[in-house]
Amino acid sequence: MDRFDAMQAFARVVETGSFTKAAETLHMSKTTVTQLVQQIEARLRVKLLNRTTRKVAVTADGAVFYERVVKLLNDMDDAETSLSAAASLPRGRLRVDVPSPFARMILIPALPAFHEQYPDIQIDMGVSDRIVDILGEHVDCVVRGGEITDQSLMARRIGDLQLGVYAAPSYLQRLGTPVHPRELEDSAQRTVGFLWARTGKVLPYALRRNGEQLQVQGRHVLAVDDGNAYLAAGLAGLGVIWLPDYMAKAHEAKGELVRLFEDWQLDPMPMYVAFPPNRHISIKLRVFIEWVAELMVLHAPIHDRSHT
Repeated sequence: MDRFDAMQAFARVVETGSFTKAAETLHMSKTTVTQLVQQIEARLRVKLLNRTTRKVAVTADGAVFYERVVKLLNDMDDAETSLSAAASLPRGRLRVDVPSPFARMILIPALPAFHEQYPDIQIDMGVSDRIVDILGEHVDCVVRGGEITDQSLMARRIGDLQLGVYAAPSYLQRLGTPVHPRELEDSAQRTVGFLWARTGKVLPYALRRNGEQLQVQGRHVLAVDDGNAYLAAGLAGLGVIWLPDYMAKAHEAKGELVRLFEDWQLDPMPMYVAFPPNRHISIKLRVFIEWVAELMVLHAPIHDRSHT
């Protein structure tokens, strides 16, 4: 039995929850993956996985073993790529999770350049605005807007999203153009609500002008928990929306969105990369984080470097 292949097969089964999916990602047959896991269980004399017709679940012993296996596999990757001949070509699989608008508008369009530089790094990307259990779901890093509240994670601030208030021309023709943010709360005006993953609630936005500060939430007939859906609702004229400039820029230029309250400012939203507090960051994760940080300099640079 090749221990490396067996450990890799076991780890992939845990991560995918399926022998079939593990076999597909490893380019092996399902029979081979099954045999490798059975061999490692026989060698250890421990049951690592519970198998049913519907799913594969890791046992308590398997969970402990998995953590050790992942560390060993990462250390092997690092040992190989740390050699002078390979240091410039890190390789391996990265599991990342990013917000859907960020993936669609910034990250994925730039990925060809990343893969040209690092052709041996495979990225498995989750695209969502939900809270991801980085440790429990075996994710290498997440990119998120807003402060990172999980104190068990490491985080690097990579950008500041400048925000604006927008509405579609069809909405303004129907309900009129508000001239003061308070009109969104005390009139027939409507907003589109964004349900934040941390709270499941629609939170108010803070605006300020010449020393005047206020918080506005508005009244909504629709609230969504996905950034692309939120933008689509605004474009459809369902209400006023708060958007990062990178999401609004092209639509404003085409006349699909109109910026409101231009004499008011909104505090920028910080963007972070968060990752598990491992003893060290793997080379492949390090180059990915650096690349994302460089990408954000072009789209949403950090204004106050003292916070990094």
